Amino acid sequence: MNYEALHKIADEAGKAAAEALRPVPMVVGQAKSLFSNEIDPAKPTYFVPDGVCGFAWIWFRGNTGWGRWARKAGLARSSYPSGLQISVHDYNQSMQKKEAYAQAYASVLRGYGVEEAFAASRLD
Repeated sequence: MNYEALHKIADEAGKAAAEALRPVPMVVGQAKSLFSNEIDPAKPTYFVPDGVCGFAWIWFRGNTGWGRWARKAGLARSSYPSGLQISVHDYNQSMQKKEAYAQAYASVLRGYGVEEAFAASRLD
């Protein structure tokens, strides 16, 4: 299998998914009190069109042909507690766009026989 071509296909699918996604925007402001869920309207607020901030990555096993190639090509690094991961660095801080990219990328990998490929994310 040509892993460079597979990466290109997966990357293009990821980019298409991220660009097609319209994130749910958020408004950030200061709470009325320490335990309040209400924004204090007297304080400044900020509109964030790209939604919540976070990280996303594609996880897969390192002991496969794909895993060995991805590490050697400089795409992947070790993941805790095991396996390898490709971090999504594009799309500023938009976790939703990064997730869309990672899910599409992992789906392409699975479609081409990389059985254990998953998207993962976390809020910042």
